[in-house]
Amino acid sequence: MVRGKTQMKRIENATSRQVTFSKRRSGLLKKAFELSVLCDAQVALIIFSPRGKLYEFASSSMQETIVRYQRHTRQTRPTDDTTAEESMQSMKEETATLMKRIETMEASKRRLLGENLASCTLEELQQLESQLERGVSKIRARKNQVFSEQIRQLRDKEKRLAAENARLTEQCALTRKELSNQPTEDTPSEDTNSQISEVETDLFIGLPESRIKRVN
Repeated sequence: MVRGKTQMKRIENATSRQVTFSKRRSGLLKKAFELSVLCDAQVALIIFSPRGKLYEFASSSMQETIVRYQRHTRQTRPTDDTTAEESMQSMKEETATLMKRIETMEASKRRLLGENLASCTLEELQQLESQLERGVSKIRARKNQVFSEQIRQLRDKEKRLAAENARLTEQCALTRKELSNQPTEDTPSEDTNSQISEVETDLFIGLPESRIKRVN
């Protein structure tokens, strides 16, 4: 049965933490000494306690070990100048690659336009012809699709206009019917004719003399 790994964390109790530090420090110093003796290794160990106290072990001179370490890191670690030079060289190579790709694309474009075909071999011309035929086929398919969409839109517009025309025609017919059912101003109604008759009757009432004078 495999036991789960215990997560290490800081010891909260100060006394327990100091006891553990002392034990582990002693064990670490002992292991460093054994490693230097058994394996003839140059070992340097530096420890600072939580209170800032220094503990160290060196199989030879501590200063010589530190100098050796610094010299080794300078040799293996690239300097800023080396890094900048390598970066510049990488950028130059990438730029040259991009320029070649652009030149190839420009040449291919000119060939598609029918230019600079003298240097093409028969195989290249056949490939160019096949490429153009595929392109023309795609263009025609797209053109037919656009035509179909435009025809559909025009038919939909025709249906909308026909429906609008029918609605306006019906509305116009209803308006004419309503106007025909209404009496016109030139045609007198029955009440008007009655009033006129009464007026005319009043005008001719009286003696013949007054009637003659009124007529004159």
